[in-house]
Parts: sequence; structure tokens; C-alpha cells
Amino acid sequence: MREKRTFAQEICVKSAGKAMQQLHMVGPGDRIGVAVSGGVDSFVLLKSLLIRQGIVPFRFEIMALHLNPGFDADNHAPLKGWLARHGVAAHLEVTNYGPEAHSERNLRRSPCFRCAWLRRKRLFELCARYRLTHLALGHNADDLAATFFMNLCRNGRVDGLSPNEPFFGGALRVIRPLLFVEKKNIVKAARQWALPLWANSCPSAGKTARSDMAATLEHLYAVASDSRRCILNGLERWQREKSLAAWAAAHAKQGETMF
Repeated sequence: MREKRTFAQEICVKSAGKAMQQLHMVGPGDRIGVAVSGGVDSFVLLKSLLIRQGIVPFRFEIMALHLNPGFDADNHAPLKGWLARHGVAAHLEVTNYGPEAHSERNLRRSPCFRCAWLRRKRLFELCARYRLTHLALGHNADDLAATFFMNLCRNGRVDGLSPNEPFFGGALRVIRPLLFVEKKNIVKAARQWALPLWANSCPSAGKTARSDMAATLEHLYAVASDSRRCILNGLERWQREKSLAAWAAAHAKQGETMF
């Protein structure tokens, strides 16, 4: 029996499905590693992909990948129990990335940069170990806007977050199925699904360049009543067109069909 979903839940599930289909993210036999931090975005992504498994007309596999940053070695216990109850294959690992990134050994980069770099490197290693074809990340529309303006203001570069990006010569694809969903809908969906979230124990939580840019963007959104909608819609169209153009160029000579 199909579960009755709320408006916010439907937005997450349907937007993920639309992105997966239109942007050629997933095909038959794919093996997707979902990077689950325990935060609201990645948890809703995992839940949405599990629902999509029962909707699409082909089979793909899901594996949860969790890297505990090391501030609290036991705080991912709610995730472990949830995965077991839902029969989701998983790799759960306690690291020292957080404390190392905040130590004197890391003087050249910000703690967030160092920790994120270590986590990404390890996630790529795990994808190779488990022969995963995709790594799914839980970035949302608000992350897309913050990243775009951070790149523009800090690096003079017009760039955002790709919804579907090849790595290692195409051996692995990084996908972001919730990239066009606003954070507010993800938060509502997580609460309505009663996902067992836990507090972020990182001492830098809420004090990052990304959080500063998010606060700055609230002032930009206040310029006009529809500024937020226009900015997010514009960035979505740009990233969709850019992703489709890249996919078409890469497969023009191969005649491949994806779903």
C-alpha cells in the first residue's frame, strides 16, 4: 500500500525523481552510495531515494555511507538503528577528521575545508571498495545559491553545484537529486517522516563561510517580494541546462540511452 505523503514529502520525492530522469542521473543496475551525515538534507535524500526505488521501472541499489567526524563516537546510533530497521546496507565509520581539522596540524586551511576534503577523499575510496557507480550528496537549492555567490564573491568565478558530475573518467558519478528543493521543504519532510536526526557536535557549526553567505543572501532576497523565487529558479534553469549540455556532449558519439 502506497504511503500517504504530505506536500513537503511529495516535493522531495517528486523533485528527486524529476532530476534523476531529466538529468540522466540513474539507470538500470546502478549502485548508489548515499553520503549520510545525519543532518536533515542527507537523511531526506536517503529516504527519497528509497521511495524512488519502488517507483522507477528498473532496479538500482542503495548503500548508506556515514563518516562520523570524531567529536562524538556514538552520536550516529540513531542512524544505525534506522538503517537496520529499514534493511539498508551501510558502511558506518568513526574518523578523527573533525578534531584533526581543528588542531594545530591544520594551520593552512579552515577546519571546514580540511574536514570536507578528508571526508570526500574517504567517500571516493569507499565507492571504489564497494564498486559503487554513484555517490549521492544531499545539497539543496539553498546550498546552490550560497555556493554560486561564494564562488562569485570570493573567487571571481561563475560556478555552482552540478546535479550530475562525472569523476575518474566517468567511473563514478556524483549526483545531487535534491539540488532544486528548498531547505524549508526538506526540514518539513524530515519532521513529518520522524527521521532520527541528532545535533551537530562540531564546534564550527553555524560559523562557516557558507552560513555567513546564507545570512547575506537573506538581505538580497528582501530586495523584492519575489527575489528569492527568481534567484533560485534562475540558478535551477542554469544548472539544468548546463548539466544537459554536458551530458549531450559526452554521449553524442556513443548513442547511449539513460533513464
